Amino acid sequence: MKLLHTADWHIGRTLNGYSLLDEQKQAFEQLLQIAKDEQVDGIVIAGDIYDRAIPSTNAVTTLDKMLQEINLDDKLPIYAISGNHDGAKRLNFGRQWMKQTDFHLNTLLQEAFTPIETEDLQIFMLPFFDPMDARVYYQQQGMDEDDVKNIHTISQAMELVLNDIYQLFDPNKKHLLISHFAVSPSADEEIELTSETTSKVGGLQTLTADQFSQFDYVMLGHIHTRFASPNEHVRYSGSPVKFNVKEARLKNQGKGVDIVDFSGDEITTEFKEITPKTDLIVLEEDWATLTDPNFYQTQPTHSDWFAITVKDFDRSKHINVRAKLQEIYGTVVELDYENLVQVANAPANAANLSELSPDNIVDQFFKSITGKDLSHDQKELVDNIFVDLGKED
Repeated sequence: MKLLHTADWHIGRTLNGYSLLDEQKQAFEQLLQIAKDEQVDGIVIAGDIYDRAIPSTNAVTTLDKMLQEINLDDKLPIYAISGNHDGAKRLNFGRQWMKQTDFHLNTLLQEAFTPIETEDLQIFMLPFFDPMDARVYYQQQGMDEDDVKNIHTISQAMELVLNDIYQLFDPNKKHLLISHFAVSPSADEEIELTSETTSKVGGLQTLTADQFSQFDYVMLGHIHTRFASPNEHVRYSGSPVKFNVKEARLKNQGKGVDIVDFSGDEITTEFKEITPKTDLIVLEEDWATLTDPNFYQTQPTHSDWFAITVKDFDRSKHINVRAKLQEIYGTVVELDYENLVQVANAPANAANLSELSPDNIVDQFFKSITGKDLSHDQKELVDNIFVDLGKED
């Protein structure tokens, strides 16, 4: 059996107000062509199919067309789960009749305990869940009330879930898990993270690869780069497009999908790259360099998008920075400043709050009041608050 592994489509995502739907559609066309060229037996979507629990009409229409092309037009099975951005119950609608066309969609914890069986493979589809979901499930299964109350962390919950899944293993088949969590190589190793809005795996606790050691292969979603994969058989596919500047800063880490072949004795994985329709270019230079024709004529101006950090800029020059940069480069989706030279007695970046991230706004406000930078612990607290707010969206 040969499967295409993708994840984190985030259909409906915007980048500082700019819609990414056209980029997502173009990436999807390449993904589908790869699936046809490789003659895969199905497409795995490992969570975060939508960007929001309640997606926009355009996002729903776009995804509906994509799934129809895969499943109805090209007759390819789909194996999909919900991620932390998806509305699990809302996405679950129609699940029963979709099975008739080999569209398998799991969004609830209890669905993970019914594997999809092929001749030589058991496919377990474990959607994103939190400890409270596990408490509710195990209480319904008759677990002792005190034991239920002891489920506090996602690691504790996962141990229970995986132990129950392992009891369902057919020893004569390979075992594949599809899931959506932050998984580190070990408890002592952190992974470089580019998903969500923070540098800490969207603020969610991480699991470790050894917890999944009984599976022959694990297809993960949640982290947007395949280079965060804990090992050869516990892998992230990464997202098909770049969603933020952190991802754009990762050099030589192109987006794409994995083709995973279970046919032989050894499971093989091959990465297939997806070329962006409109790339996101990160520039961090001083004003003189950014406005020098010898520099900007080497850039893909007026074709790709730009996230620009102006270094050592003197705001007393009263230049309309964004207008000038857009005249030179085209679409500037993000504008920031580094080592900003302030006008005397003027508050930092007061006229440019709309161009700052929420974390930076809080940081600057705190400094303007106290004269001090936020401490490491304070930054973590602010970071986690914005992640929680983002999950509520």
